[in-house]
Amino acid sequence: MNIPRVIAGGLLAGLILNIGEAVLHGVLLAPQTTEAMHALGKVEAGGPLGLTLLVLITFAQGVAGMWLYAALGGRRSITIGTVLWLLSVVYSSVYLYAGFPGVFPDGVVWWPVAWGLIEYPLAMLVGATVYREK
Repeated sequence: MNIPRVIAGGLLAGLILNIGEAVLHGVLLAPQTTEAMHALGKVEAGGPLGLTLLVLITFAQGVAGMWLYAALGGRRSITIGTVLWLLSVVYSSVYLYAGFPGVFPDGVVWWPVAWGLIEYPLAMLVGATVYREK
C-alpha cells in the first residue's frame, strides 16, 4: 500500500466532498437551515468549532475511502464511495428524521441523501486517480 498516495488521494477526495458540502449546506440549503435554527431559538448553526470539525471529519472520510480503495487492490472506487455515502449520509439523515422528528424541514434532512449519492462516489473516483501502488 502506497501510504503517501493514499493520503494525497484521500485529501483530494476530501476536498471534493468539502466543496460539495459547502455548496449544499452553505448555499442551497442555507435558507431552510437558518429558518429551522431560528425556530429552535439558535442564532447560527455550529459556529467556527463546528465548521472546523465538519471539515476535518470530511477530509478523514476521503482518506478512509482511499485507504479502503488501496486495501482492495486499487479497485471499486465508486463502490467505496457508495458505502461511505450509506454509512454517513443515509445514516445521519435517517437518524435526524427518526430521532428528531419535525425538528428540521424534510428538505434539509433528505436533500443531502440525493446529493451525496453523486458526491461521494465522484469524490472517490477522482481521489482514486491519484493512487498508484508504487
